[in-house]
Amino acid sequence: MRRLTVLITALLAGLAGAVVATPAAAAPTVCALYCDTRDPSLARQETFPVPEVNLNGRRLVLHVSDTDRMAWASIDHGVLGDSVWLDRTWTNGSTWDGLLGRASIPATWTGTRTLMYNVGDPAAHRRGMVRACGDAGGVTCTAWAYTKVCDAVCDGADPATAVGDNQPVPGTTISNRRIDLHLDNRGLAWATLAAGTAGDEVWLDRSWDEGVSWPDGSSLGRISVPSGAASVRTTMVNSRDPRSLLYGGAVRACGRATGSANGSCTAWARPAADRPAAAADALAWAYRTDTAWWPSSWWNSAVAVTALADYAARTGRTDYRWLIDRTYELNKGVMPAGQKSGDAIEGNFISRAIDDTGWWALAWVQAYDVTRDAKYLNMAVTIGNYMHSYWDGVCGGGVWWNRERTYKNAVTIGLYIKLTAALHNRIAGDTLWLNRANAGWNWFSASGMVNASGLVNDGITGGCANNGQTVWTYNQGLAIGGAVELWRATGNAALLTRARQLADAAMNSTVLTRSGILTESCDPANSCDDNQKQFKGIFMRYLMDLADASGVAAYRTYAQRQADTIWQSDRDSLNRIGQRWTGATPNARDWRTQASGLGAVLAATAGPSTPPTQPPTEAAWTVNTSYATGAVVTYAGARWQCRQPHLSQVGWEPPNVPALWQRL
Repeated sequence: MRRLTVLITALLAGLAGAVVATPAAAAPTVCALYCDTRDPSLARQETFPVPEVNLNGRRLVLHVSDTDRMAWASIDHGVLGDSVWLDRTWTNGSTWDGLLGRASIPATWTGTRTLMYNVGDPAAHRRGMVRACGDAGGVTCTAWAYTKVCDAVCDGADPATAVGDNQPVPGTTISNRRIDLHLDNRGLAWATLAAGTAGDEVWLDRSWDEGVSWPDGSSLGRISVPSGAASVRTTMVNSRDPRSLLYGGAVRACGRATGSANGSCTAWARPAADRPAAAADALAWAYRTDTAWWPSSWWNSAVAVTALADYAARTGRTDYRWLIDRTYELNKGVMPAGQKSGDAIEGNFISRAIDDTGWWALAWVQAYDVTRDAKYLNMAVTIGNYMHSYWDGVCGGGVWWNRERTYKNAVTIGLYIKLTAALHNRIAGDTLWLNRANAGWNWFSASGMVNASGLVNDGITGGCANNGQTVWTYNQGLAIGGAVELWRATGNAALLTRARQLADAAMNSTVLTRSGILTESCDPANSCDDNQKQFKGIFMRYLMDLADASGVAAYRTYAQRQADTIWQSDRDSLNRIGQRWTGATPNARDWRTQASGLGAVLAATAGPSTPPTQPPTEAAWTVNTSYATGAVVTYAGARWQCRQPHLSQVGWEPPNVPALWQRL
């Protein structure tokens, strides 16, 4: 066989982990970034996390690609019939799935290797460890890899090094001892026991499935109160395992009084660095890596992807780029009706529902903005052309809601305006998309869908008049977002004024804002369906865009009130956000309400640094192209992209309006 490349010097032989039990039955296939049994020749990385083993003169090696989150095993210097395989455990080594990818050395070869297997199983919320095993005149294995979880730091760090000290849930007591859970600002946790005596114990449990089970995380850091002391604390453990694509792990503190068989634990809590990270992790927790969506809502998954892309843009974090890409790659093809949507998905995220398709286009525009990968922008163009094919002259213009051409409504035209203007702002030299965006806005403005109160009704009648149907927050938000995006494209100040009027109407309306809190019409009765659960977050996304563009403090103040109310009243200890932001009960709570809540939290979050308001000299800039839409300049090591074509008129006048530039 081709001799395997080894990147480290062989260490001491014989450091094998003992084989102590019979492996479990054949394991089901695990899919994370890829599915089990991937060819190692496709690995994007090769590392060696544990020492190789000398097995009767054979070299037994565990290989891992952290980039792919997969492992494989090899045996070399062997003879015909020697074999190699992987073991994978979900229970800290007490049981395991064995003989994974078992391969034997064929005639004329001196070695072989297994296929690749995933280290973790994020779809089932399981953290794994792996080892390489071989049979060559005897059976032995390497040590288990990844016995510790590592994120900012690895498990076992001293709480003295913690960044912050928060206690997210009430402590618990047992026999007058007090047990508390502590979190730092990086997602690390530790436990303390106070008012105790020598021999009392305290420890942490860690769960990847919101406290349902904790097979690899029981009694972490377990420690006893030493003689002569009354208190003790554990070391710190992580609640996120990026290597296994596990985000949003939960922890609790537990303790036992000496001489007692009983213990007591705090409630489970989900650590996070800050509000946006807390809301994003809880949303990502519900994502299915095996099927690459949030079951079971098609367009809602597009909005959830957009929310995580917004999170990346707002915070500069790259945690979920893998999720964005996996969603794109696994869903861009053809899928029959009933698999992920009631409609067939015909490829390129296209279906008979024109609005569903438009949500995916906006997701890929935002994915392009945070990754600069042209495939996302190209997909948005494909979808934009599809949507445009349903523009016709009925009622003077507009885009149909569905392929059957039964309804022209606010959501579809709102998506169309936002998308066409966004494409113009990202395609150098474009006129086609700008013309479409202008036509879309002019038609919407004249359609009558905006009522006398400045609120957007759902659509128009067959007679081309406002149908007076429900005012939904997402329609109001899309109208704001489309106006702001078109303002960036044209520099027409009237568009920004119109966006402000729409936002002010929503904020001052007793229909959409009650006691200062954004409220859907279905909120009071807790009757919002799976679609309506996400509407408010969409409004907040575009209010955030308006706040950035206009600099009007009232919009950020409004957003801050929503975020504060959510955090104080509508969030549990696992950072799960409900539909009714006031926290009123009953209150629906699922990943859709989580995505909506993330939109509100992000709207109150300061964005990345903006270009300096005091203009630098011409010599301070490195200019890649002229000041037209898409122009990129570099200043103080940061790259900025021009968002308005009319800046080409001002020559070397510097960017003294931060909203006109986007940081790359």
